[in-house]
Amino acid sequence: MAVPKQRTSSTRRDKRRTHWKLAAPALVPCPQCHELKPQHRVCLKCGYYKNREVVKVE
Repeated sequence: MAVPKQRTSSTRRDKRRTHWKLAAPALVPCPQCHELKPQHRVCLKCGYYKNREVVKVE
């Protein structure tokens, strides 16, 4: 079985893990109701997308 000859330093280990981060979701305000919503999605609060009512929200 393969065994490493030397211990991996914490710096080397951390450099390898630098890309393991989560990105915050990109949210934009709805032009109709000013509620935050994901980009290019219908607003769940008012049902508008690109200044047109797409979904009837009651």
